[in-house]
Amino acid sequence: MRYIAIIHKDGDSAYGVTLPDFPGVFSAADAWDELAGNIQEAVELWADGQEVEPPAPSPFETVVLMEEAKDGVLMLVDVDFGFLDSRAVPVNITMPVYLRARLDRAAREKGLTRSGLIQVATRDYINRMACRDEPVNSPKNP
Repeated sequence: MRYIAIIHKDGDSAYGVTLPDFPGVFSAADAWDELAGNIQEAVELWADGQEVEPPAPSPFETVVLMEEAKDGVLMLVDVDFGFLDSRAVPVNITMPVYLRARLDRAAREKGLTRSGLIQVATRDYINRMACRDEPVNSPKNP
């Protein structure tokens, strides 16, 4: 879905972005070509863990009259809401037999299925790693 972003830049500062259709959501980028990706990330953080309906985009005529648009540049950005798709899909993973056995045992103890426990554990891991400065790219990270 396409939304209008308001871009500001003062002197040697980064580009600042506000999104009128997402109150309280803002972003920034050091380079113009980073804006779209950073805007996408800001919208994903806005919806993080919630069941939200994407807002209807404001018409250009409305945004251009907003106070914050007066000194800014308007940019049309395409926001991909695929991250809101909560349909369950099959995933094929590989792991050692002993680990699968431990996974199944832990799932039974918690009253979950194997898939349910993997989902809970994945969400927990991602949430914990988001609070750290370290990259989430290695199974060695706790």
